[in-house]
Amino acid sequence: MPFTHPAATDGAEAAAFLAANPDIEAVQLVLTDTSGVARGKTVRAHELAAVYTGGRPLPCSILGLDVTGADVDETGLVWEEGDADRLAFPVPGTLRRAPWLPVPTAQVILSVWHLDGRPEEADPRHALARVVLRFGELGLTPVVAPELEFYLVDPEIGADGMVKLAKSPLTGQRLATTQVYELNALEEFGAFLTELQAAFDTQGIPAETAISEFAPGQFEITLRHQPDAMKAIDEAIFFKRTIRGVAQKHGLVATFMAKPFTGRTGSGLHLHLSMNGADGRNAFASADETGPEVMRNAIAGLIATMPEATAIFAPGANSYRRFRLGSYAPIAPCWGVNNRSVSVRVPIGPAPSRHVEHRVCGADANPYLALAAVLAGAHHGMVKKLTPPPIVVKDGYAETVERLPTHWADAIALFESSDLMRDYLGARYAQVFTAIKKAEMDRFYAEVGALDYLWYLRNA
Repeated sequence: MPFTHPAATDGAEAAAFLAANPDIEAVQLVLTDTSGVARGKTVRAHELAAVYTGGRPLPCSILGLDVTGADVDETGLVWEEGDADRLAFPVPGTLRRAPWLPVPTAQVILSVWHLDGRPEEADPRHALARVVLRFGELGLTPVVAPELEFYLVDPEIGADGMVKLAKSPLTGQRLATTQVYELNALEEFGAFLTELQAAFDTQGIPAETAISEFAPGQFEITLRHQPDAMKAIDEAIFFKRTIRGVAQKHGLVATFMAKPFTGRTGSGLHLHLSMNGADGRNAFASADETGPEVMRNAIAGLIATMPEATAIFAPGANSYRRFRLGSYAPIAPCWGVNNRSVSVRVPIGPAPSRHVEHRVCGADANPYLALAAVLAGAHHGMVKKLTPPPIVVKDGYAETVERLPTHWADAIALFESSDLMRDYLGARYAQVFTAIKKAEMDRFYAEVGALDYLWYLRNA
């Protein structure tokens, strides 16, 4: 038998790519951990074929790190088994150039497997794969489009430890006022945006509209709807890497922090979702803007499971600063049509394009986990045929009583106690996620920062 591991291939993809790109000197092997941080290795081009055929060993502890890169022993992935290796294999179809790097470089996404061929339960990509498989039972295919917001900031950290908005390449001045959808901002950062779009095109990333968002220095770029949920999120991973890489070339830092500035709107990861039936047509299609029953079932599931999934949608301490009244970040499990104050929005549009927009996630959420939790909620609602609450017609902040958990500890506790999250994501993954977030929260709140001194040094 030529291949003994189920994730191994014959390396034909690598050979064809290198033949078409003979200038490539290095390849980045990209693994996304629970916190959404890209980790992995860089190999020489001539090593790539062996990665496809035999995998590349990686320590299992790489899947048990917090957002700072510190080991979390409570995951059971560090000393409990001697930090043993797992095998990481390239995900077929994800090999492409990294055009922002000065040395001709390619990149490929990894998934992690046990040595005996089982998917490694602590790999967030496998958590999403578990959920996607369930839709086969319903004869449905999720159709997904991520929509990401980000800020461009100055690479220089101020003496006070704070970041500042990036200076306009044309005027040398920092953007100061909120000019939502302003074209001047797009023009002033035009060189960056033009190179960014070219980098997307080089990689085949289906990026579309770019807008100046609801804060100075904040931008949003959408990705095209994709009838392959895994591919949509793999592309979102490349999308974020490309934005960061091209920004760095232009002397900028692109940040996906949920709330980088006090008093300004946060950055979100909005997930657009519909379902194709076996005939390839949109099962959510309806002349009624509230959708057919199957769509309303999905919405009901999203709303019912939202509190227990919030720890995924808002994974860190900074994430919860985004949830403010009137901030365009929803704070209640509710839905509406053509309404940006709700957590699940049905956009207007022709009947065949009917879909829902899930608006809770911060841009700092791990895209694999964010979609896994969203799809889990939708599937739960469809299987149980849940009925959604009445739609919110006006102000979702004022017209709702129930609130999402807006404190980190509460969200983690709800996730930890959720049988549904364990069922969909896998009990082992849920345990790893909980351990990482508990450790991260403990470490964050153990730090004494500038605000402690400002508020308490002379007043306590």
